[in-house]
Amino acid sequence: MSQSCSPMQQSLTWCPGTPELPGIKSRIYYIAKSLIAQWPTLPTDAHGRPTAAKYTGSFVLVADATWKRIDVLPDKCQVTSEAQGEVPSQTQLNKLTAVHPAVGEEASAAAAYINNTDNVFLVETMKSKFRVIGNDMWNTKSTVAQDLGQGATGTTSTTITAEAADVVPAPFYEGEIVTDAGTINPLEEEDENGGDNGPENPEED
Repeated sequence: MSQSCSPMQQSLTWCPGTPELPGIKSRIYYIAKSLIAQWPTLPTDAHGRPTAAKYTGSFVLVADATWKRIDVLPDKCQVTSEAQGEVPSQTQLNKLTAVHPAVGEEASAAAAYINNTDNVFLVETMKSKFRVIGNDMWNTKSTVAQDLGQGATGTTSTTITAEAADVVPAPFYEGEIVTDAGTINPLEEEDENGGDNGPENPEED
């Protein structure tokens, strides 16, 4: 094997007792891909092999566009990733299930602009790291399901499901997130707080 095509394997270590907190936080963000003017990039080697799972740069949006927020129930949300396809063309299938508790007019209207739209979603892990579902290479399939509940003890929900192929499991993102309430900058907040991403976002509940 030539030096220029050397294996990329690295050791994966873990210190016993290190907490690995499951789940995501109570807000996700999304935007239609048509409103993205420039994408961040994954670093690759000369052969196009990803050398990291973290994006470089920020999403640049078209004029007046912002990421939209969806409040979710963390205990009912999940992000998963699994391999798909055959060697040498295997990719990851990244999936998001996000449950919003309301079923009113605004939640019901969500189906009109999430279904049949190619979207990108940002979720924040319990370790305050943002991860991305969706990319500029393959379409994101997004669907909305609604449950009005059953009986006095039933539960209402608007469930958003998204899945997208990618080259790595739900890439990490440290760039700017321009929202209606202001700009979130995960990397700057992490530096200012000595490794802690600080508040979940600048918005007040």
